[in-house]
Amino acid sequence: MKFKDLFVKKDKDISLLQKAVNIAIVIILLMAIVFISFKKLGYPFNFSKIIKYRYKFYTGFMMTIVISFFSLILSLVIGTIIASLRNSKILVLNYFSRIYVEIIRGTPLLVQIFIFFYIVAAAAKLENRYIMGTIILSMFSAAYVSEIIRSGVESIEKSQLETAMSLGFTSYQKYRYIILPQVVKTILPPLAGQFVSLVKDSSLLSVIAVSELTKNVQEVDAINFATMENYIALAILYLVLTLPISQLSRRLERKFNYEN
Repeated sequence: MKFKDLFVKKDKDISLLQKAVNIAIVIILLMAIVFISFKKLGYPFNFSKIIKYRYKFYTGFMMTIVISFFSLILSLVIGTIIASLRNSKILVLNYFSRIYVEIIRGTPLLVQIFIFFYIVAAAAKLENRYIMGTIILSMFSAAYVSEIIRSGVESIEKSQLETAMSLGFTSYQKYRYIILPQVVKTILPPLAGQFVSLVKDSSLLSVIAVSELTKNVQEVDAINFATMENYIALAILYLVLTLPISQLSRRLERKFNYEN
């Protein structure tokens, strides 16, 4: 391979060497921009200030994983219910699902956290901020999950459902053998992408003193005053969480697009 071929995409597939070289160049350029910027500002980096608080980073990191995991499961359940209500013949349920999705998607998560925690939860005397934080995050994510599921169901051609009915399929058989296999293929990639957003959105739970990663970093910053070091470490830890999910999302997209 010639040197210039490392930077030109000629075939459909890119070689591992081309990927490695070009990714390395991009990373070096980005790091150079950041380094030059801080150099001009004369900021004295001292990452040793955050080493002794590594336990706070670790506990916050693990709490973010736990909250994100349970929020994902709960949002899938709520999202599936909301998506099914969208096709309900009972108008109250039908309009409830529509209004729920519009309100949740049309208002900031930060506002929803304040309303649900300080008003709804307080009125219901639900004081566990970790449980409430998980529920709030789930309800927010569920609105997007429901739309992903709904679009997946609507992508199935009506002719397939009509054929199933003509063959005498029951409702269970129709969902089991025709709808679900196709819907799962369609919605898995965008669901993986939604999980990335959910992990990042969990940082907003710090406003109700949930000791997840962002909250713990804020507490460390109030002690050591190493703001840039703390938040650079925070960004790296979020990338550790989100990059594997993003890679999974892209793999699923390629896999199912190829199968189609």
